[in-house]
Amino acid sequence: MRSALLAACLSMIVAPAALANGGGGSTPARNVARGSDLERAVAAIERGSFQRAIGLLETHTRRSPGDADGWNWLGLARRKAGALDAAFIAYRRALELDPEHRGAHEYLGEAYLAAGDLASAEKQLAILDELCWLPCEQFSDLKAAIVAYRAGRR
Repeated sequence: MRSALLAACLSMIVAPAALANGGGGSTPARNVARGSDLERAVAAIERGSFQRAIGLLETHTRRSPGDADGWNWLGLARRKAGALDAAFIAYRRALELDPEHRGAHEYLGEAYLAAGDLASAEKQLAILDELCWLPCEQFSDLKAAIVAYRAGRR
């Protein structure tokens, strides 16, 4: 009985967190409104069309300025397009809106690595370690990126 109760409690906690990924991790979130700017932007990111995604996400974040997921995706698209300064702005906005946004912490850490700031990336990893009391993809992905970064610097 105890194990069934524990499993039920864990599924109530883990399932919503998995659905509300909002970017971060190797699998993009697909829980967005069909046909929305956000859905089209995520599809553009998956195709590598980062400039297209940026335009859609800038429209989305103007219309929905309180959407941390939208800001996180905008940060990713900007970073992938090579606009690190603009990416940092978007990630910080996502974290202002949702300080526990795991995707934003992961992507911000990756942006720090792209900027050559290992110490700041490690701080994001430490935050994810606190946020992910169960194994989480964002922690694992950022940790792997840090390991790869360190290996490349030798």
